[in-house]
Amino acid sequence: MLPKINRITKKKDFDKIFKKGKGYSGDFLFLKIFKNNFSINRFGFIISQKVSKKSTIRNKIKRRLREIIKTNLPKIKKGFDIILIIKPNAEKESFRNFKDEVQKILKRAKLI
Repeated sequence: MLPKINRITKKKDFDKIFKKGKGYSGDFLFLKIFKNNFSINRFGFIISQKVSKKSTIRNKIKRRLREIIKTNLPKIKKGFDIILIIKPNAEKESFRNFKDEVQKILKRAKLI
C-alpha cells in the first residue's frame, strides 16, 4: 500500500491538478502532473466505470498501479502531485504492460 503521506485525497487538490497540470498520454494511461511545494510526491488514481463495470476489476487495476508506483517511488523526482487516469482499454492489460507503460510515461514527463 502506498503510504498515506504520498496520496492525494482531497477533491480541491484533484481539481487544481486538472486545471493547472501538464498532461502526458500513453496507450492506456493518462498522466497529469503539477509541481507542489512539498519535498514529497503525492499520487492519485482515477479509474471510471467505463474501464469496467465490476469494481473488483477496477480495484485490481488500482492495486497494481499502487504497487508499481511504490516500487518506483525512490527513482521519481520529488515535489510533484501526480494523477494517473486509466483509459477504458486497460481492463485486459497485464501487470508487466502496466509497469512498462508507467515507466515509459514517467520518463516522457522527465520524472525519472
